[in-house]
Amino acid sequence: MAVLDSQSDLSLSRTAMKAELLDAETELALAYAWRDHRDEEALHRLITAYMRLAISMAAKFKRYGAPMNDLIQEAGLGLMKAADKFDPDRGVRFSTYAVWWIKASIQDYVMRNWSMVRTGSTSSQKSLFFNMRRVQARLEREAASRGEHLDRAQLHQLISTEVGVPLADVQMMEGRLSGNDFSLNASQSTEDEGREWIDTIEDDNAQSSMMVENQHDTDRLRDWLVEAMGALNERERFIIRERKLRDDARTLESLGNELGLSKERVRQLEAAAYVKMRKTLEGGRKEVHAFL
Repeated sequence: MAVLDSQSDLSLSRTAMKAELLDAETELALAYAWRDHRDEEALHRLITAYMRLAISMAAKFKRYGAPMNDLIQEAGLGLMKAADKFDPDRGVRFSTYAVWWIKASIQDYVMRNWSMVRTGSTSSQKSLFFNMRRVQARLEREAASRGEHLDRAQLHQLISTEVGVPLADVQMMEGRLSGNDFSLNASQSTEDEGREWIDTIEDDNAQSSMMVENQHDTDRLRDWLVEAMGALNERERFIIRERKLRDDARTLESLGNELGLSKERVRQLEAAAYVKMRKTLEGGRKEVHAFL
């Protein structure tokens, strides 16, 4: 890990160029040492030896405008992930395996930082982001050589077919690649007192009256629940709490194991508890008990 700490891209490059070249046997031994014994020295040698590969791949993404040092850092992180997941028993060279992880790490970073608006994270969107302009240029050249002119709709359809992605993704990606981020605080007009675009967005926040009503309903439901739970014995309350009042509801089987009961018996107790709670609420003329 230390190979990436507090170093400039120039320093990292110089370190990488001086690193040892690993033969297949040494590489395999280091991979086994890290996988089987978590030997950090072996990991350091493996990472350092292949940083030149990571730096070389990072340099290919400079055209996307990200700082080279950041690209190298991301490439190094991808290299570390590759080392952590590499299985030397597969019979594949580490460099071959690492290429995918390095590239994926750099691409994710570029896409995260391309725009404040998330560009996309699916495999089809990633493929479009890094290949759309190249495919588009080739299709236009081929059409021109045939004396044809492709309008935008035709071009989008051809790109969709070529890359193997939905047409809607192509249309979305063109907008993201061709346009810059637009500030919502920008004025709608050139006048000094022109409204900002943010003023045109509807406020999704709840109004004060709605908030008061919602709080009142929540308090009333809570009181009903407390009253209904009071009609249960300790075991029944425990089952209802664990099954319905936890974020991660427990299974009948896990409760049965803890209580020394069968899964079916726990289900019967749960059903009986619901009946008790419902009768309590109905007896008090509580018309709402949807939580049962």
